[in-house]
Amino acid sequence: MSEQDVLNPEQMPHDPEKATLEGKNKFMGFWFFLGGETVLFASLFGTYLALKDSTNGGSTSEELFGLELVFIMTMLLLTSSLTSVYAMYHMKNHDFKKMQIWLGITVVLGLGFLGCEIYEFYHYIHGEHFTMRSSAFGSAFYTLVGFHGGHVVFGLLWITALMIRNAKRGLNLYNAPKFYVASLYWHFIDVVWVFIFTVVYLMGVL
Repeated sequence: MSEQDVLNPEQMPHDPEKATLEGKNKFMGFWFFLGGETVLFASLFGTYLALKDSTNGGSTSEELFGLELVFIMTMLLLTSSLTSVYAMYHMKNHDFKKMQIWLGITVVLGLGFLGCEIYEFYHYIHGEHFTMRSSAFGSAFYTLVGFHGGHVVFGLLWITALMIRNAKRGLNLYNAPKFYVASLYWHFIDVVWVFIFTVVYLMGVL
């Protein structure tokens, strides 16, 4: 029986994402990837903290940032992390249809977060005239937050591509690790945002 064959729920193991050697290798390789990503984001956070007071006479974080929109963005992203947990729960219970539904909700919430972030950047650039060229603070802010936004875009494309590509295939031992790893990646994005919310926005207004 091939790993790509669709199995009945009775035939599926309890942890389909780790049932094969290929799945275990994907899981292990992903943790190495996250290690590199963690170092990269740590460097960006360090750069931001070093430059956040270098405003070149322009707007400071206290003058720019408001927590209302950022709080909504945080709730959207944290809720999307919860819905991805529900998706993986249904994957482990071999309910492909419900897994797809919860992943779809995750994508919608992620798009909502992305829309809010685009609006925020638009407001800063056109309303406050705060750009990457305004100061070292501006460069550090847009690089850190924008880089995270790029990861959100990649995560949305990744999950959407998996959903579309496997819509008619169902769940099997070949694609289960791919869904699981994509879900882990989404959790990583959420964790990074919690640090951004705390270090950039919350500390920025206090």
